[in-house]
Amino acid sequence: MRLGGITKVSTLDFPGTISATLFCQGCNFHCPYCHNPDLVRPFGQLLDEAGVMDFLRARRKVLDGVVISGGEPSLAPDLGDFIKALKGLGYQVKLDTNGSMPEVLADLLERRLVDYVALDIKADPFNYPIELGPSEATARTKEAIWALKRFGKPHEYRSTVVNPFVTKETIVAIAKAAKGQWPLYLQPFRGERILKEEFLKEYPEQPGREEIKEFRSLASAYLPTFIRGDNLKIL
Repeated sequence: MRLGGITKVSTLDFPGTISATLFCQGCNFHCPYCHNPDLVRPFGQLLDEAGVMDFLRARRKVLDGVVISGGEPSLAPDLGDFIKALKGLGYQVKLDTNGSMPEVLADLLERRLVDYVALDIKADPFNYPIELGPSEATARTKEAIWALKRFGKPHEYRSTVVNPFVTKETIVAIAKAAKGQWPLYLQPFRGERILKEEFLKEYPEQPGREEIKEFRSLASAYLPTFIRGDNLKIL
């Protein structure tokens, strides 16, 4: 596993669970507004995997779960084996994914290796802009949604509300595709540190609180919808 970072304890990343969060290096998407640019392209010093496992082994009485985030974890060929090792330590596992490898997601779900999934839907699942990722992303995102519905494991959807990729029409398309009992979290765009600095020059106007609340109202017709972010979580 290419582990680029760790949050040693969190009460927010895994619902109802005190967890550590591991950040994988490398992503097959290139969203210009990505707020984890250091994790998009592999570089620099990686965390020692054995050292990470030693830490988690020592923290079993404090932590209940481990979140595997990114970058994009499903790109790692040894992801399944790594999760099995975490389960062997008694941890619940949450996977954060962009849905671009639905066959990996389905395999993990079928083998009951993950306890919770957060699927990041970046645009209309039926029409992903090429500016965000590979051309096959649309079909793969749809397949990831279907896998979550098919296996029924606890999960959530999340979308960063960012112009021009997420509009009123986009939110409705996302909500219709994800329709059901599991929640959608809308994340306000954070522009302090992003992958492509010129993005803010091209799109300086980004949705504010009132517009995001309107998006939430539109999505709520199809599934439970909340706003997540600095002082913006509502309900």
